[in-house]
Amino acid sequence: MLSLTRIHLAIALAMTLIVPTCLFGQSTKPDSQSATIIGTVIDVNGDPVPNAKVELKSVGGSDPRIVTTSERGAFEFDKVPSGISYEITITAQDFGDWKSSSITLEPGQFKIVTGVQLQIRPEVTEVQVRDPLEVAREQLKAEEHQRVLGFVPNFYVTYEKDPAPLTTRMKFQLALKTSTDPITAAGVLGYAGIRQAANSPKFGQGWGAFGERFGATAADAFSDIMIGGAILPSLLHQDPRYFYQGTGTTGSRIRHAIFSPFVARGDNGSWQPNYSSIGGDLASSALSNLYFPQANRGVGLVFGNFAIGTAERIGASLAQEFIIGKFTKRRGHME
Repeated sequence: MLSLTRIHLAIALAMTLIVPTCLFGQSTKPDSQSATIIGTVIDVNGDPVPNAKVELKSVGGSDPRIVTTSERGAFEFDKVPSGISYEITITAQDFGDWKSSSITLEPGQFKIVTGVQLQIRPEVTEVQVRDPLEVAREQLKAEEHQRVLGFVPNFYVTYEKDPAPLTTRMKFQLALKTSTDPITAAGVLGYAGIRQAANSPKFGQGWGAFGERFGATAADAFSDIMIGGAILPSLLHQDPRYFYQGTGTTGSRIRHAIFSPFVARGDNGSWQPNYSSIGGDLASSALSNLYFPQANRGVGLVFGNFAIGTAERIGASLAQEFIIGKFTKRRGHME
């Protein structure tokens, strides 16, 4: 019985020594048929590129292996089957892609991929060059649909940040559209009624006098729009529109509005004295001497109307800057 026990103990001891040896021997035995690929990804300055995606794919294969580079830009593929052609593709944010030539591994090979340097991705900027004349046509078309509360014309203001200059044809087109708009005619009629009540100019009372006042008021408005809004701007190459500022301090917007009758934007984009507006007011006032009553004619009429016209322009500009723009329907919406 004792001898049998010793035999069993000897067998157990032998198994204890032999089995782990076999197991350890199998786990540490290298795979002589596979290979390893390592490499380091750097940029043009020699700095490592972390978090780059490294893709190992057999030529013609469909199941690539993907790893991500470490903080030091290193990557590794182990247990790579040998005897197969591979390609490595590396991509990283803000860098151009890198692709290796074909790599064929030998059994047990330890392949170090060199020359992995990523170039900074060039910025792609698309510059669309458009014909300024086409841009001006589009902007003018939009301006011709601008109306306060949807019905009062507000054509002589541009809300564009950098509006294209108007051609001579466009300046006359804008002036004629403003002059012939039904709401403009209604405004002239209403203003003639106010003048009738004040007996100014001194045509007297009655329907005949009202007709003369209506004609004089219409002539004043038409001559002012055509001379100051089309003829002189075309000859002097100035833009007759009000350029809405809309941003900046309240003080800067007030100054912009107050000085608009005296400062104009030239067709070349530069700011210059507003000879068109000033000349248009003076010319329109001077023409009033041709059809106003004798009692109202003279130098006083010219400069009086000029002062009134300038004050009206300042008031209109302030209203444009702070009030009218909010109630003007443009480009299909209320601002």
